[in-house]
Amino acid sequence: MSVVVKNIIRILIILFFQVFIVTRIPPLHQFIVPYFYFVLILWLPFKTTRINLLVLGFLIGMAVDWFFKTPGLHAAASLLIAYLRPFVINLLLPKEATEWGTEEPNNKTMGSVPYTVYIIILTVLHHAYLIFLEWLQFGSFFYFIAKLFATALVSLLLILIADLFFNKKSTVR
Repeated sequence: MSVVVKNIIRILIILFFQVFIVTRIPPLHQFIVPYFYFVLILWLPFKTTRINLLVLGFLIGMAVDWFFKTPGLHAAASLLIAYLRPFVINLLLPKEATEWGTEEPNNKTMGSVPYTVYIIILTVLHHAYLIFLEWLQFGSFFYFIAKLFATALVSLLLILIADLFFNKKSTVR
């Protein structure tokens, strides 16, 4: 299966899961709102150009904004991590993008520690920016910190579970 077709199928499945399943879980919806859709940006191949990352980040964020009826909050957070993704990858794995080919970031290609750090950094940045944009409207600083911590933990758990289901077959580096 080509990389484009695989990513389109992945986008449809994860957006469906985010919009119609994750946000409908009542106990989590009061304080903890797990966001999972941004993993689509994290799992794009290493060789994806910066402009393509930004365009895809914007489109994925706008799709989520359309379903949640939020005015660009998710698009802004998605653009932030799409912009910072190459810097974080280069910080953790100082290799040329041409060495990776069409491989995707995962435990096998990056190693478990760099991949976990990569996921944690971008998840916390995404959630901090998104919750900060929400917090500008209402709430206290402690609410912001508590919601960031709780939402990031639940989202990280969802990402790790999804990593098991979307078993990417890549060679070990």
